[in-house]
Amino acid sequence: MSDALLYAGSIIITLWGIAHIVPTNNVVSGFGTISEDNKRIITMEWVAEGLTLCFIGLLVLFVTILGDSQNDASLIVYRASAGMLIVMAAWTALTGARTPIVPIKICPFVKTLVAILFILGSVL
Repeated sequence: MSDALLYAGSIIITLWGIAHIVPTNNVVSGFGTISEDNKRIITMEWVAEGLTLCFIGLLVLFVTILGDSQNDASLIVYRASAGMLIVMAAWTALTGARTPIVPIKICPFVKTLVAILFILGSVL
């Protein structure tokens, strides 16, 4: 049961990270006429968050597949990943989720859901 929760969380957050990266050009275009430097910074930050989400998801996935999901090192990975997702969820809730853009509004909930799956997977 715990591995299923870990697999589900890792797949959800990896897909969410990919879904974050795919519309990058549209997101940057949505800012209208801005300098090239600002376009580069927005692109960098938008892609960096997507890559971070993918990294967290793939790290948990590979640790679960390749190791014992209940050893001390695995538990640290699951709980640290959950902690990072909670921090990212809080940051998104305080910033981007205050915009009218629906995917950004639900982002804190997705991150929190996956963090809960990781925590549950590490304690069951």
